Amino acid sequence: MKAFVATGNPAESVRRIEVQEPVQRPDEALVKVDAYSVNRGETFQLEGPPREGWRPGKDVAGLVVQAAPDGSGPQVGQRVVGHPPAAGWAEYVAVPAGGLAVLPSSVSAVQAAALPLAGLTALRLLRTAGSVAGRRILLTGASGGVGHYFTELAAAAGASVTAVSASAERGERLGELGAAAVVREVGDAQGAFDVVLESTGGKNLPVALSRLAPRGQLVWFGQASREPVELNFFDFFAGPLSATVRHFSYADSDGPDAPDLQTLVRLVAEGRLHPEIGLTADWGLTAQVLDDLRQRRIRGNAVLTLS
Repeated sequence: MKAFVATGNPAESVRRIEVQEPVQRPDEALVKVDAYSVNRGETFQLEGPPREGWRPGKDVAGLVVQAAPDGSGPQVGQRVVGHPPAAGWAEYVAVPAGGLAVLPSSVSAVQAAALPLAGLTALRLLRTAGSVAGRRILLTGASGGVGHYFTELAAAAGASVTAVSASAERGERLGELGAAAVVREVGDAQGAFDVVLESTGGKNLPVALSRLAPRGQLVWFGQASREPVELNFFDFFAGPLSATVRHFSYADSDGPDAPDLQTLVRLVAEGRLHPEIGLTADWGLTAQVLDDLRQRRIRGNAVLTLS
């Protein structure tokens, strides 16, 4: 079968080659991939692959062609969305049954492929924020898939979301999804906020912290700027007295991904969650799309399709 592998060459980070078809473990289903999503964070992984033989790809949608040998999960012929640990940019991928959710006919493979990483992150961020009804939330780096999903979910739950987006077009869309306010810079946000969700790092995190209300919570879940943070803890006395700063990882979950994936699929099917597809292209263009992601030429999710 054909699959993309990491090259270790910044000029061409991936190459499509022939590889062996996956060998299923007892709890894995074999999925014929119809579409997959690429995320900006994966471009960072390609710069330094985590292990020998690793292949990229964590967001897929397709058809189960072999069910898990242990009988768990979706069965042959069912359309699914999946979140494998790796190797999804391929014609076939073995996915743990606990990382698969069945798709209704109303949800397309392109929509579904845009859900796993960004959608799971947004859904679990919302849980981390706690009861958000009536609370003010500041969200930095809101132009991407996580930002769009979180804004729509939080606004529907009764939160007042201020989203930070440098793009006027993306800002307008965030407003349509329920953001109470959209600002171009973190410093333009009018606090104080009960919760700050910070994903850019660098100089923005201390500014975001200064917008936090006393006893509020700042949740750090990314560092898109790739710049280190310098934080003066005396700044807590200037406003966010007794505030909490915590780290969040979407992978820190108590159980399998399938229930949360099924929730995301249900919300899309009911018209209550809208995947933001910034680009759809043939999977042969994966290397070019990755470069576009690095250069921030794509807003929302980028989805590659297999014929």
